[in-house]
Amino acid sequence: MISTMVAARVSPSRVGAVMNRNVGALRSGPSYWLVLLSGFFEPVLYLLSIGIGVGALVGDLTLPSGRVVEYAVFVAPAMLAVSAMSGALSETTFNFFFKMKYSKTFDAILATPVKPFEIALGELAWAMVRSSVYTIAFLMVMVALGLTSPGWALAALPATLLVGLAFGGVGMAISTLMRGWQDFDMLTTGQFALFLFSGTFSPVQDYPVAMEIVVWLTPLYHAVELVRGLAIGELRWGLLGNAAYLLVMMALGLTFAARRIQRTLCV
Repeated sequence: MISTMVAARVSPSRVGAVMNRNVGALRSGPSYWLVLLSGFFEPVLYLLSIGIGVGALVGDLTLPSGRVVEYAVFVAPAMLAVSAMSGALSETTFNFFFKMKYSKTFDAILATPVKPFEIALGELAWAMVRSSVYTIAFLMVMVALGLTSPGWALAALPATLLVGLAFGGVGMAISTLMRGWQDFDMLTTGQFALFLFSGTFSPVQDYPVAMEIVVWLTPLYHAVELVRGLAIGELRWGLLGNAAYLLVMMALGLTFAARRIQRTLCV
């Protein structure tokens, strides 16, 4: 976990400088904006095609609590969680790896007073900017389609930020272990498996018991459960466990990534 001693040495101005560097790079060309837009439309298209299109055939769905909801109402919060995950992972995997291994951006930053942990914090904060753009826009789509109320959308927003922080921290940690671009094939495969089998399209209780236990251990399941519970107003004590899982995930990923930057670049 992140120790109080490490946190005390963190300079907000130096973390902000890392973020400002990313803002400057963003202004250098329009290609990043195209990538940003594509990342938003993917979960929206899934929502429209599966949540609403297939949902017309599925009909209503009964939640474990006994509450009956439309299929689109069930799927939409899961797509929201996926959107938060995808936004954070895109920034902290491919982009982070490029800056660390190829453009040598972090080598240049470490030549300044900025420390490895501050780089990790700055990159995670920047990833949250991208993740927040996705989730806020997606929440607006959900409200416009009547899949959640404005009040529950506001309640779900902090949960989406936590999802982004958790996956962003782990994304950076994984990127520090990658040897080359081909290794990202494993990450993409794992991400797609999580997308399909985390209670996104059907209740986890419908899975075989062994499969249900495996899914319960995976991070996207906890993200989907937390966001879905808040977005549809299904408040229960289990949501605190989901949030705790994501908090630990964020802390471990962030700490590991900072240590790996220290070992890899500060030699």
